[in-house]
Amino acid sequence: MLVHRHVSPDRFVVGTVGEPGGRTFFLQARSDRLVTSVSLEKEQVAILAERIGVLLDELVRTDDIAEADAVAVGADPDPLDQPLVEEFRVGTMTLSWDGDDKQVVIEAFPVGDDDVEPGDGETGEDGDDLDGPAAATDTDDMPDDVSDAAGGAVSEVLLVRLEPAAARAFAGRAEAVISAGRPPCPFCGQPLDPSGHLCPRANGFKRVAR
Repeated sequence: MLVHRHVSPDRFVVGTVGEPGGRTFFLQARSDRLVTSVSLEKEQVAILAERIGVLLDELVRTDDIAEADAVAVGADPDPLDQPLVEEFRVGTMTLSWDGDDKQVVIEAFPVGDDDVEPGDGETGEDGDDLDGPAAATDTDDMPDDVSDAAGGAVSEVLLVRLEPAAARAFAGRAEAVISAGRPPCPFCGQPLDPSGHLCPRANGFKRVAR
């Protein structure tokens, strides 16, 4: 199995290529000279960002981490690193908390590798899967797009381990990137293209412009 492993990377961000309405979303991690980029759906980005926020808030509530440690420090407005080389398209992801190292663990698996077991990408010092008792997962109630996968072989995985502040910063940028897309139609809520769209709720099928 090919593991793209990034532990406390220099950079881990969401970015896009293309114009609103035709954007491709990427996760990109950079550790020194190693850069890993994988593509995924906008909805997957939204779910991951939301669940990271929920996980961090719960860890603060239960005093597993201090509130100050879960505050994003700094902002990364820069575009994705170039050249952009897509390693794979994401099918499923897992999100967990490593209580020993105090790190958020994100695993992304390729489309078609949705029958893998979380933790296959990395093991602890004793060889235990990271989804075991030592690392409580936050995937029990997660949507299908970001969920536990059941046992099987995997070809490759992007594995990223983040301190809480870095995870919060990642989620904040992800939410900003999502909101930078097409604005919603004030009548039907569907995304507006640059030329507008035929809205079924605005005087029949009137074209609504941005």
